[in-house]
Amino acid sequence: MTDSGLDALPGVAREAIRAFLEGREPRSPVEPRGDLARAAPVFVTLRIAGALRGCMGDLTPRCANLVEETMDRAVTAAIHDPRFAALTVDELDEATIDVTILGPRKPVASPAELDPKVYGVDVSDEKGRRGVLLPDVEGVDTVEQQLAVVRRKAGIPDGGDMTIRRFRVLKVSDAG
Repeated sequence: MTDSGLDALPGVAREAIRAFLEGREPRSPVEPRGDLARAAPVFVTLRIAGALRGCMGDLTPRCANLVEETMDRAVTAAIHDPRFAALTVDELDEATIDVTILGPRKPVASPAELDPKVYGVDVSDEKGRRGVLLPDVEGVDTVEQQLAVVRRKAGIPDGGDMTIRRFRVLKVSDAG
């Protein structure tokens, strides 16, 4: 484990999901101390055999610290991602878990300030539509692809005006 303890977060996520599926209170493997005591937005991504099985998060923290935030977002990704049926215990045993901690969002003046391998994007328009795409998504190699995907997620038509913010992330995975 690193000094920061952040590499424990995928285990925190796994325990939260397992506890929910088994109908019991989770037993976090770590205490929210040091870096884990800070509040930050988190996305939890679940994959089985490399295929997406759930991903949910927020742009602002909902909980007091990274341990609680990870537990909350993990259960949401496993149970409430509208693209998938609820995860089962058997699937949890096969799943890899990424916990992505978002840094501050910063406005960009033009797409030239983006890099899909380095920055995630948050886009919104005057109608309140919003989309988020984490960085380094497989198959998204150019800024044009990144903006097309996040526009589609947000429901913002091509050519429509939108505000773009970028952010860096710290991703911790239990994938070998």
